[in-house]
Amino acid sequence: MSNDTARLATLVGSRLCHDLVSPVGAISNGLELIALAGAPGPEEMSLIEESCASAAARINFFRVAFGSASDEQEIGAREAAKLLTAYCRGGRLRVEWLPTQATQRSQVQLACLAMLCCETALPLGGQVQISRDDGLWQITGTGPRLSVEPALWEQLASQRLSMELTPASVQFACLAMLAPERGRKLAVHAGEAAVTIEIA
Repeated sequence: MSNDTARLATLVGSRLCHDLVSPVGAISNGLELIALAGAPGPEEMSLIEESCASAAARINFFRVAFGSASDEQEIGAREAAKLLTAYCRGGRLRVEWLPTQATQRSQVQLACLAMLCCETALPLGGQVQISRDDGLWQITGTGPRLSVEPALWEQLASQRLSMELTPASVQFACLAMLAPERGRKLAVHAGEAAVTIEIA
């Protein structure tokens, strides 16, 4: 295992743990409240139910975005849209999945990683639109304010891990490494109103 691969594995692990700590912590808080009250009330049960749903949604999405994927597996359009909607529930981000046909899981993975990249450019929330036309994927993020860090986005072309990479931005390295392995080329177009990742 190369140093880059080992580093990437630890960053992905840290990212998953970080994103799951919040909903799991909320579940723990709800159980503590029930223990103090002696009986579950509607507020405690609502907190636990919402937190369980959030944790499950993130696990399901991360399994597609960061898990093993092959060309032999497919994900239906409705399933992909549902995964993204559940991931965004309760937040300031909305994702629109436009493809209408089932897609190879390996390609859905690249699109999900690109979506996570676009999410980092939308600190105030916004919308990410995922489309595919004749094999060309376009993942476009728009919002009230864009924040594009050049060092992160340059990785998509250089295929080299940045020294500034953190667990919160590990999707950039994953996308940069996986796309060429699958015969795909990446292009980035960033402007004042939108940022687009093309996977050709």
